[in-house]
This record gives sequence, C-alpha cells and structure tokens, in this order.
Amino acid sequence: MPKIAVINRWKTCRFIVSLIGSVACCAAEASATTERLDIAGRTIDLEIASDAYSVNRDQLRGWVQTGAKAVSTYYGKFPVPHLRLTIAAQEDGRAIHGATYGGRLIRMRIGSHTTVADLRNDWTMTHEMFHLAFPDMGEGHEWLNEGLSTYLEPIARERIGILSKEEYWKELIEGLPSGLPEPGDRGLDNTHTWGRTYWGGAMFWFLADVGIREKTHNHKSLDDAMRAVLDAGGDGSVEWSVGRVGQIAEHATGSNVVSQLYLEMSGAPVKPDLEALWRRLGVRLREGHVDFDDSAPLAAVRRAMTESAKGTKPGAGPSSAG
Repeated sequence: MPKIAVINRWKTCRFIVSLIGSVACCAAEASATTERLDIAGRTIDLEIASDAYSVNRDQLRGWVQTGAKAVSTYYGKFPVPHLRLTIAAQEDGRAIHGATYGGRLIRMRIGSHTTVADLRNDWTMTHEMFHLAFPDMGEGHEWLNEGLSTYLEPIARERIGILSKEEYWKELIEGLPSGLPEPGDRGLDNTHTWGRTYWGGAMFWFLADVGIREKTHNHKSLDDAMRAVLDAGGDGSVEWSVGRVGQIAEHATGSNVVSQLYLEMSGAPVKPDLEALWRRLGVRLREGHVDFDDSAPLAAVRRAMTESAKGTKPGAGPSSAG
C-alpha cells in the first residue's frame, strides 16, 4: 500500500496533536459546514471547515463513510449512537492526523495537498473510529487502547476489500518487530515508548487473537471478545479496569487467554518467537512478497483471521441525510 512515509503508518492521535493544533482546529470549526450521515440507524455529524483542500466535499464524505463501514463491519454496528467528526486543513503537505476525545468526538486534520489516493489509502480514520469502541483503560494502559486500534484497523480494512490479504500480512510481519522489548524494558505497563505503545500493544492483541482461536479450535476469536465488551457498554466514553475487560473476554470466548497474556506481558519484557509463529500460521514474507502455506499447523487460524466476524450484520451502507 503506497504511503507518504513509512514512519507515518502508526503515528496517531494523542501523541501528535499539539495544543496549538487543537486550538487551530477549534477555530476552523467555527466556520465549518455540517451535514448528518446515517450509519445504519446511527449518526455522524460531519463538520468540514471552509478551508482550501485538494479534495472536494464528496470525497471527504466518502473517506468518512469508508472508515465507518470498516468499523461497522467488524462490530456488526457503528460503535456509538452519535459521533461528531470534524475535518480541517493543516499546513501544506499531504499528512493526515487524527485524535479521538471522550468516545464521541473525532478531529481530523489533513494536509492542504492531500489527494484522493491519500484518502483511499489512509488508515488513520479507521484507527480513530476503533477508539470509539473500546473503553479508556486509564493512565499507564494506553498501549491497550492504541495497540487494539493498531491491530484491528488493517483487519477491518481487509475485510471490506481496502487491503488485500497479502498486504495485511505484509504489514503485520514488517510492523510487529517494532513492538518487541529492548534492553531496559519493564513490560508494557511500564515502558511507554512509541514502539511498545503501538506495536507492542498490537502484538499483545495479535497473540490474544491467535491464542483464543487455537484454544477454541477456531470457534471463538478476539472478534467475540471485543464485540462483547462493546455490547456491555465498554465504548470510548467510559473508563474500565483491565480486569473487567478480561472477565468479559473470558465469558465471551470461554478462555482466559486475554487475562493470562496481560499477566505475562504487562510487567515483564516478553519476546515471542515471531518467526516460529509465522511458520505455524503458514505465512512468509520473501523479497517483498507474501507466500501462504496451507499445510501449516495454524493455517486455518490464519485464514479465519481475515474473514468477517461470525454473525456480523453491518446493515445498509451509510448515507447522507439532512
């Protein structure tokens, strides 16, 4: 997938929105035009500031709707009844930044030279929308929130056809090593580097997904756990404990994989053998291309990970209204 810069792949929300940027965003919102999008019975109030863009309003609306479709397909519904989403231009260039506030507001800022291709290949919108669907875990546990959005975003985009399976696995194979512990690491709860927060968190949820699927013979997955958390009221507007998430995940999947992994990885540096795991899953990156081995022990798990969640009924596609 083309990118403006590889480093931008996982720079998101809370780490990149400065106070100055936030103030500028608020000023732009004062002159924004608003429309309401219907997302299968749930609503997004989309505010687009009257700035100079290289893309038009229809293209920006389509970008929002694609992110909503990806998240809605994963969960079977849009995560919250109502969302306010603002879009404003930032400095010249093509970078896209976003931030989520209180589980009900997303602010997006795009470069004034952002193209339609940039919007089509963007991951940030979907990443931010996944923050709507998981509770705030409190100080020191940002890696759970950021890691989950980092892990689920490409899965969701693959499931609606934005990424190919090969692109999805290539990103995972290339990205997860950035989350491995380095000398001096004290576990995910105590090591707040960019790599450990985003990719270390993604690695935790990836291992949880594989572990649940393996333990339940592919009958349950992280999909079931995350949908149960959201159905229990665990969206981005509330703060929950790790224990509460673990209990709901255990009930939904019939396994203690999430809680056990947290005990192992939160307070100590755990370095999983990713190469061995790729072999078990039957996926290999060679000279920039991904090969699949359907005779691998966990090949069925690998295939299931990029299939739609069981029982997902995303409903009619989003449309604009009013």
